[in-house]
Amino acid sequence: MSAKFGPAGNSESFTQMGYKHSLQVPEYVEKMGLDAFEYQCGRGVNIGLDKAAELGRLAKEKDIALSLHAPYYISMSSIEEAKRLNSVNYILQSARAVNAMGGQRIIVHTGSCGKISREEALSLAKDTMKIAIKALDDEGLGHIRICPETMGKVNQLGTLDEVLELCTLDERLIPCIDFGHLNARDRGILKSYADFAAIFETIENKLGISRLREYHSHFSKIEYSAGGEVRHLTFEDNIFGPDFEPVAELTYKKQCSPTIICESAGTQAEDAKKMKDYYWSVAKLKKYL
Repeated sequence: MSAKFGPAGNSESFTQMGYKHSLQVPEYVEKMGLDAFEYQCGRGVNIGLDKAAELGRLAKEKDIALSLHAPYYISMSSIEEAKRLNSVNYILQSARAVNAMGGQRIIVHTGSCGKISREEALSLAKDTMKIAIKALDDEGLGHIRICPETMGKVNQLGTLDEVLELCTLDERLIPCIDFGHLNARDRGILKSYADFAAIFETIENKLGISRLREYHSHFSKIEYSAGGEVRHLTFEDNIFGPDFEPVAELTYKKQCSPTIICESAGTQAEDAKKMKDYYWSVAKLKKYL
């Protein structure tokens, strides 16, 4: 078992290399030396099931793992019941699409706290998540894994502890650990190997070694301010971070087999390849020690 790496959507190089449409993604991902791809539905699930199935067929031929980012406007913690129920519908739409692709993971933002306490927001999100899980089960999509994501802005629901608490609702839930978000929301907290190790230990202690080993991840360097995340950067950044090396080393040490998706600004495929190369350099070095 080993980690898979790929981009969130397409790098600028996708069109620069002459590619024009989504069914060419598997060829592009393979050419970039990668083995995963996260289809972006942040502004709505607008891919038809037939096209999703064809994308999945082409990806399977090249052994590329597909996941799907659900719409950004999902708000599982909204005080308005209608918005919470609409969020369940968006999760269902996302699950149908990724299922047609042959993938199993949808990544979900859980919402914000607004004018209510973090505890109230988390309670609402947990109730919405329970409804979403039942909706997937009722539609025969119980095998689709919902991955609540750690978030980068202070007013958003999505600290590491909040995401892990959501994941305790059902063993099928997998945390999406966005290391750039965690670093940004606490203004550069991830500096040492021990800082990253604490994240892995927290996941293992809360969810067990099995779910730690199949974690989902987003990774990018992110500029931050007092409120947390400002914008995604590229791996050329040497100011904001975080660094990927400890993640690779801990992933190998803990015998994890995650999907790690790069969200760099415009160079996500290129930076994903840098992560993959470093991970495999660690794996080969450790093998001979």
